[in-house]
Amino acid sequence: MSGLKSLFKQTFIYGLATVLPRMLSFLLVRLHTDESVLKSVADYGDVSLIFSYFVLFNVILAYGMETAFFRFFNKEEDKAKVVGTSSISLIVSSLGFFALALFFQDSIANVTDIKPEYINLVIWILFLDALVIIPFAWLRARAKPIKYAVIKILNVVINLGLNLFLLLWLKDLAQDGTVFSFIYKPNYEINYIFIANLVASAVTLLLMLPFYLRVKYTFNTILWKSMMRYAFPVLIAGVAFSINETFDRILLDKLLPESIAKKDIGMYSACYKLALFMTLFATAYRLGIEPFFFSHAKTTNPQKNYARVLEFFVVFGSVILLTVVVFADVLKVIFIGDEAYWKAMWIVPIILIANFCLGIYHNLSVWYKITDRTKFGAYISVFGALLTLALNFWLIPVMSYKGSAIATLTAYAAMMFLSFYFGRKYYPIPYNLKKIMLYLTVSSGLSIFMFYSRFRGNYTMGIALLIVFLGIVYFSERNTIKQLLKR
Repeated sequence: MSGLKSLFKQTFIYGLATVLPRMLSFLLVRLHTDESVLKSVADYGDVSLIFSYFVLFNVILAYGMETAFFRFFNKEEDKAKVVGTSSISLIVSSLGFFALALFFQDSIANVTDIKPEYINLVIWILFLDALVIIPFAWLRARAKPIKYAVIKILNVVINLGLNLFLLLWLKDLAQDGTVFSFIYKPNYEINYIFIANLVASAVTLLLMLPFYLRVKYTFNTILWKSMMRYAFPVLIAGVAFSINETFDRILLDKLLPESIAKKDIGMYSACYKLALFMTLFATAYRLGIEPFFFSHAKTTNPQKNYARVLEFFVVFGSVILLTVVVFADVLKVIFIGDEAYWKAMWIVPIILIANFCLGIYHNLSVWYKITDRTKFGAYISVFGALLTLALNFWLIPVMSYKGSAIATLTAYAAMMFLSFYFGRKYYPIPYNLKKIMLYLTVSSGLSIFMFYSRFRGNYTMGIALLIVFLGIVYFSERNTIKQLLKR
């Protein structure tokens, strides 16, 4: 129980580092979907499309080195050697990407159908973000969640502040003939969004410079090859994951008629953000459990704790799922600025359940990380990506963004079941399947019933069902809850 207590403590702090910044960034959705900021839904579609490429290239530039760092930092006695080797690797690869991307930026713009001026800003942001991967991993590995949280939160505060200044206030300030008139450019809103992101990334790297000043820059070729062998399947899995996560926007742009593509991407992306509550919880939990998995791998019977970790995740995830679905129509008014986006609300329960399945998959993935069978993570993620692509190609021409939502849920659910199946064979963990399936099926079933039936918006019925579900959870987990509260 003490190990779980430590996990909850770190998860809470990492949760603040993840949830608070993303909640602040959630305000950007409200800002960017306001018709007075971006002139149309299609403009927001442009922004969302560019951020889809962000996700893919962030994975490529990390190439699994973050996960490899955790594994070898806990495995090797000479930790300075691990830090130095991984740092040099990331620095060299990031500089190589930066030089090549700037040289071929016009070609990249032609292939992606994104303006070169946006491409230039994106390259700089990707480069700066890549350079802080190992410093942040180092903070997590050394159990310094507070410093990690402060820097992450500051990044988003700067980003949010600059968005507000550049998109809302700069135009009025420039009209007074002040120095701001030299900064302001009309119809430059999309550029301002990425300039704000660039400044925030630059400040983050500046705060991380002390890490680079204390690193012992020794490069061990044998260690690096071992890390790369471990990291390569993680890279493949990461690329596959990014396809599952964001490639649907790119396919919507390519497969839908040009007259509606950007508008549908804008609506889909805005309503997709309401699933952020589940994503935030799953991400915070993952940040807490990944070091926990590795640090407890050599303890006596770690499988018991791993089983409890998943059970707790499903309990909290089920409550979040049902709560967000019950109040979805309230949340859309708060977080999405223009009614023109609300047409895509149909996807919200589907994407919430999909991200719930993805969170369970990340919890189940402990078996291939602990046993150094990361190739299975790659196999499962590639299968999910292929399924995502196939279903999107099939369903987008028929159902537009609804098809993308269904494809996402199908892929994540398939990955979850495959990981469980192989995990039982290679690293059996005594999961309480009856409880897990009870929480998962009841919360998903009630969510679908509430949202797609005539009871949608009936808050008396919704709150009553939520209370009943919380009662089921308390009755099943009352002993564990009492133990945690006592400690």
